[in-house]
Amino acid sequence: MQTNSRFVLPGLTAGLSGSIAGMPETPIAEVAMSVFGDPDVVPLWFGESDLVTPGFIRDAAAEGLQAGETFYTWQRGVPELRAALSAYTERLYGIKCPVDRISVTTGGMQAILIVCQLLLDPGDNIVVVSPIWPNISSAVKLVHGEPKYVALERGASGRWKLDLQKLFGAVDERTRAIFINSPGNPTGWTMSSDEQRAVLDFARERGLWVMADEVYARLTYVKRPDGQQVAPSFLELAGPDDPLIVLNSFSKPWAMTGWRIGWLTHPAALGDQFAKLVQINTSGLPAFLQRGAIAALEKGDAFVAEMVQRCHAGRELVFQRLSGLPRVTLARPDAAFYAFFSVDGVEDTLGFCLKLAKEYKVGLAPGEAFGPGGQGNIRLCFASGAERLSRGLDRIEAAVKGLP
Repeated sequence: MQTNSRFVLPGLTAGLSGSIAGMPETPIAEVAMSVFGDPDVVPLWFGESDLVTPGFIRDAAAEGLQAGETFYTWQRGVPELRAALSAYTERLYGIKCPVDRISVTTGGMQAILIVCQLLLDPGDNIVVVSPIWPNISSAVKLVHGEPKYVALERGASGRWKLDLQKLFGAVDERTRAIFINSPGNPTGWTMSSDEQRAVLDFARERGLWVMADEVYARLTYVKRPDGQQVAPSFLELAGPDDPLIVLNSFSKPWAMTGWRIGWLTHPAALGDQFAKLVQINTSGLPAFLQRGAIAALEKGDAFVAEMVQRCHAGRELVFQRLSGLPRVTLARPDAAFYAFFSVDGVEDTLGFCLKLAKEYKVGLAPGEAFGPGGQGNIRLCFASGAERLSRGLDRIEAAVKGLP
């Protein structure tokens, strides 16, 4: 029985919020949980490397812990971390980014959620470029908003592109923001500076926010003319008060997925609002963990270069192996650390990934998890070392060759 559109679960007499109780488990989790705890499975489903966080980062956090940094702290991040993020942004993009434009969050996911809490009223929508990591859609729905998808198009070569006119045409009177993940998960698609400029101009004209997820900015395989190896950023084009919020995370470039540290770059006028939202959600990130983040920013460039090399090698290994299979279609991504490929004859990728996990002992992510444009594709994370990737690829090859 449902009361006032709320969900009632078996064994309970009181209802639950429909926005969470009615939210299905993601297909990625469904595959992972089907073989959870099986040590024989090669796990290539989640977006993380098999490298442990570097010792100098762990040591810095341990020193903060031993120094007694265990109390409540600044809601938007300790001053030293925000200063380090300001310096890092200037070093990476050659732009000034004062500390009052930076707020530290408990991971990139909390960054997305509190921006949705800030921007959306019930019934509002965000136009989302897909295929996309599914948690953005869940965050929008959690605050009673609606994600409206505009799917990337895949050309004959297998490469992805965005039709800007379709993106702009999806905006209506209830749209509050455009969400763009570039470089993208799961496709590796990367938006050009010209495309970013067009989106920013459109947002200014229409009074919309741009939410730019740039978590994979450092994990790119294309160098700029100046030799920098970083993806184009909206920050390079926007003024300090433009309607732009950039979301970022320490998880990917510094192998810090379990640390849950992210940050937002935003107009300074939003600082107090984000402080309020952090207070309500978490009361701030543990201070001693922030010491590790500072070490990553100040001493971690060599490790990031190592991570990029590792992922580049993984990309080449995966492309070499999978492109040699007659039923597989894929293209080398320009960035991020995923192969997003299709297998001729496989339309139910969730069923195929469940079979891969249970029978062939390799874990991949089904394409339908990533929304419109993802159907019929499969995601493989190639951020692992060659030995693990080769074992996984052997099993994928056996499964593909075993198809009728």
